[in-house]
Amino acid sequence: MGATAVPAAEPTTAEQVRSVLARADSLTMTTDGHRYDLVGLHTVDERGHVGLDLPADSPPAAQAAYAPRGALAALLEFTDVAPTAVRDRVRARVTLSGWLTPLHPPGTADRVTLRLDTARATLTTASGTVAAGLDEMVLAAADPLAEQEAALLTHLADAHPQEMARLTRLVDPRHLQGVLRVWPLALDRHGLVLRLEQARCHRDVRLAFRAPAQDAAQAGDRIQELLAATRTCGHRRRLLDRS
Repeated sequence: MGATAVPAAEPTTAEQVRSVLARADSLTMTTDGHRYDLVGLHTVDERGHVGLDLPADSPPAAQAAYAPRGALAALLEFTDVAPTAVRDRVRARVTLSGWLTPLHPPGTADRVTLRLDTARATLTTASGTVAAGLDEMVLAAADPLAEQEAALLTHLADAHPQEMARLTRLVDPRHLQGVLRVWPLALDRHGLVLRLEQARCHRDVRLAFRAPAQDAAQAGDRIQELLAATRTCGHRRRLLDRS
C-alpha cells in the first residue's frame, strides 16, 4: 500500500514569491543610473509575469524606448510589510532582474507597457536569501489568502488579542520566556505565524493547520481548530493568557 501524501507545512519559495507579488501595490525599479518608485503601476498575470503600465512620456518609458536592442536591463524590488504593528515589519523582499521591453497597447498612444523578461528571482526573509526557479514561478500560484491576508490579520490583532495569546499554549515553553506581546504576523493556507515580542528581540513561530484553507472562511475555521487544541494540550502557559 502506498504512503499517503502529507500537505506541505508552508508555501514553497515560488509560491511565496507569487504571493508577495499578488499583495504588492508598489515597487522600486533600478535601471542604469536611475531609480524609480512606482505605486499602483504594475500588473502580474496568471503566469507571474510582471508588466509596468506607464505614461509614454515618463522617464522610465523613454529610457526603455532608447535602450540598446530595445531591451532595458532592470531590477525590480518588492517589499512585503506586515499589516500589523509588529517590530521590524518587513517580512520579505522579492527581487526580479531581467530586461524590460516596451509594448504599445492598441489605441493607447499615450501609454506604454514595459514587460519584464525575468532572468532571476530571489526571495529574502529572516532566514536568508534563496533563488526561486523561473519554471516553478510560472507553475506556482499565489496563496489563496494572499490578497485578504492584511484584513484578516488586522482583524485578529484588533478584535482577538486574547485568542492570539491563548495560542501560545501551543508554543514550546522555552520560547515564551520574557515574551511581552503576541501579534499575528502572517497567514497562508497552511498556517498562522505568530510573532512573540520580548523587550529587545522577537521570535516567529508557525502554527500549522490540520489541512490547507482555501478561502477566508476556511482560514477562520482552521484558527478555531487551533484554539480548540489549546484546551486539551498538556502545556498551560499563563503569562500571556488572561482568559
